[in-house]
Amino acid sequence: MVETALIAFTTFFATIGPLDVAAIFAALTRDSTPRERRRMAAKGTLIGGGILLFFALFGKAVLIGFGITLPALQASGGILLLLIAIDMVFARESGSTSTTDAENTEARAKKDVSVFPLATPLIAGPGAIGAAVLLVAGAKGDTVHATITIAVLLGMLLATFLLMLLATQVQKLLGVTGLHVISRIVGVLLAALAVQFIFDGIQASGLLSAQG
Repeated sequence: MVETALIAFTTFFATIGPLDVAAIFAALTRDSTPRERRRMAAKGTLIGGGILLFFALFGKAVLIGFGITLPALQASGGILLLLIAIDMVFARESGSTSTTDAENTEARAKKDVSVFPLATPLIAGPGAIGAAVLLVAGAKGDTVHATITIAVLLGMLLATFLLMLLATQVQKLLGVTGLHVISRIVGVLLAALAVQFIFDGIQASGLLSAQG
């Protein structure tokens, strides 16, 4: 149970990136009132969380509908998470956990950023969606495993919401260097998890035994 919780925590912390979300949210809402920021933070978290919960609960059915096997998801999800981890370790912008310059420009021109870019792609980005499907589908019917994963996801969403409310203070406290240090540490852990997902996917696919 503890191992499941730690894996889910590390994966969701990396793919949702609550510290990064809070920093971008602070920049996009610097001209908004405290009440507007609270409303957008709550709305964005609810919508983004709803998207992630949908894929966590029904992602396996979607995979079956498209004829995608769990080993294929494990291998492809591992590759995606590994790319995110590499960007985190080298403190580079990742398209799966952040927004592009064009998206930022569009967002600044909008008064309400709760749906775009906050809910998606910042909170419910490709990496987070893939992680939600992968971790819950990987439970293979184990209710306890799936429940712990979803509970960690909800906890991460709550932490993201609270950090958005305290975004300015968090930025001042940690600074750019502090944010990068945390990001690099989590990135190293995520890289190891990603490689393990790839190994598990290849092993479960039967490719190695077929070659033997």
